[in-house]
Amino acid sequence: MAKFSHSKLNLFFLLLLISLLTTAAAPAGRRHPLDPLSSDEIELIRSLVINSIRNLSTTDVTFQYVALTDPNKQYVLSWLSNPKTSPPPRRATAIVRYNSSTHEILIDLDKKAIISNRVYSGPAYSMFTLSELLDAVALPQSHPPFVAAMNKRRLKVKDVICACYSVGWFGEKMKQRRMVKLQCYYSNGSVNLYMRPVEGVTVTVDLDQMKIIGFRDRYEAPVPKADGTEYRPSMLKPPFLPPLNGVKMVQPEGPSFKVNDHTISWSNWELHVGFDKRAGPIISLASIYDLEKQKRRQVMYKGFISELFVPYMDLTEEWYYRTFFDVGEYGLGQYAASLEPLRDCPENAVFMDTYIAAGDGRPMKMANTFCIFERHAGDIMWRHTERAIPNRIIKETRAEVSLVVRMVATVANYDYVLDWEFKQSGSIIATVGLTGLLGVKASKYTHRDQIEEEVYGTLIAENTIGVNHDHFFTYYLDLDVDGGTNSFVKSNLRTVRPPNPDNPRKSYWTVVSETAKTEADARIKFGRQEAELVVVNPNRRTRMGNPVGYRLIPKSTVGPLLSVDDYPQIRAAFTNYNVWVTPYNISEKWASGLYTDQSRGNDTLATWTLRNREIEEKDIVMWYTMGFHHVPCQEDFPLMPTLSRGFELRPTNFFESNPVLKATPPRPINCTICPL
Repeated sequence: MAKFSHSKLNLFFLLLLISLLTTAAAPAGRRHPLDPLSSDEIELIRSLVINSIRNLSTTDVTFQYVALTDPNKQYVLSWLSNPKTSPPPRRATAIVRYNSSTHEILIDLDKKAIISNRVYSGPAYSMFTLSELLDAVALPQSHPPFVAAMNKRRLKVKDVICACYSVGWFGEKMKQRRMVKLQCYYSNGSVNLYMRPVEGVTVTVDLDQMKIIGFRDRYEAPVPKADGTEYRPSMLKPPFLPPLNGVKMVQPEGPSFKVNDHTISWSNWELHVGFDKRAGPIISLASIYDLEKQKRRQVMYKGFISELFVPYMDLTEEWYYRTFFDVGEYGLGQYAASLEPLRDCPENAVFMDTYIAAGDGRPMKMANTFCIFERHAGDIMWRHTERAIPNRIIKETRAEVSLVVRMVATVANYDYVLDWEFKQSGSIIATVGLTGLLGVKASKYTHRDQIEEEVYGTLIAENTIGVNHDHFFTYYLDLDVDGGTNSFVKSNLRTVRPPNPDNPRKSYWTVVSETAKTEADARIKFGRQEAELVVVNPNRRTRMGNPVGYRLIPKSTVGPLLSVDDYPQIRAAFTNYNVWVTPYNISEKWASGLYTDQSRGNDTLATWTLRNREIEEKDIVMWYTMGFHHVPCQEDFPLMPTLSRGFELRPTNFFESNPVLKATPPRPINCTICPL
């Protein structure tokens, strides 16, 4: 349930919402079919699973992934058109590990019964749980070779903290144990432990048996000093930047949006905010009210981050396997941070709690998972000054106000600020902010001039190499533009010569559009050709005859630089193209496959599209990969300023004209510089 910071809504705005919007919230007593699992539902799942397993202690059962099973899309849309009818069956999927086997268990939450229990026999594994990773990092403290290695380095063992890293897959033919490798850090003198790696020591842990199965102390490197690594204000020493005057975001009449459980109504938008242990935020059923047509129109059925691939470029024994899949191996939702008012979110934000299933299956509350707020940052929605009319100057400006849904995932050293922003103009903007701490390597070097070998990164502080790496965010975007039957159009911009050789101009560019008929036609690598990429509904046209659509405006055109035969890239082949388009398939949700840990790349977005299915005038899904090549620099030390990128889904011939021409600006409050 949502937890609110404000209790009052503007009465006029509330009446306007009621008159314009058809709320997609479930009637009292019924859950919205896309609502995330509740605490009671998670407890029910645990009880059903545990009771179905005989002769096993509950400590021998690990709930790796528990989630709402996607209901039939047509059933959801049918219910949405008439919420008084019965909602689709509510089911859950639990991936559970016991007896050294992985079980996929399907549960009917309405009937409180297990439907099926299937054993997965493939080479990969499901995501890690927080509890097992915490158990694993505690093992080295009592492992004599590890203690000896720390004593040899004159480090206090109690101040050594380890982190678990997935081991990947590098061509092994036989199925490997379910295991992780531990790399350790020194916290003595600083809480910024990731800036103080203990290099050369690797511990391997079997997660099923929860014991150390490998130890290697290959070499020593100086542990970077603690000085200069602090980031807490109370621990920093002068001088400081000049303080700024106070800022206050005030909405005396409350926010302009309404939250009903997980359904949000704001201005001309309505959407559903879901949550998943693996994906984190899931935006569903985003629709916009068309003022001219006087009706609500579909835009996006579902959008979320399907995978986050983070390969590091260091080839040494302690680093080569650090090629992480942060969604499929660790889970963005599992690592959701509890957002702090006034720090992570502005004063006018409303907060929302969620639940996940812990490793033992019990519900775990994730407080302040989301914040929802109106952003009024001084941006301009539209404006014009007209001076051409004699004796008159006409000036019109509208301030930009947007709705933001935010979550932050802290996955080990990195913090990811995940925003979904909705504009009154119809645009949806997804933004990722990278901050937190770099992955660094201890080194003997204290100055760049000393380096005479490949160090795979930048010397950012004494004895500290910031290792080169990538971040590739693959978004799942199930656009239903004015309905479910859509096509993908590439509008290529081509330079041509004038047909008349006597024309003073020697060239111009024109638009040559082509509709992708199959999946192969829709694969796009940015940088090869200028093009507009539009999802259209060919059966809905404007009065001018243009098909209604939404176009992708990427703000990152980065692609992978790893060779296609490199094992991490085989697993992450879904990043080989920036854009893919597939026919909707309820089972095709995770770009890296349902089982990602130690996966071999044989169940990914790239392999699904080898069927080259038809996508013209179908219910289609667009997948967009947004990348960062991160070459660390000294400004990233000891903590990174936020680096942001994103993309925009923008209406293209969706409306008959500018949809915000009649937008009403917010009423000024105690304004001292307001225009007359």
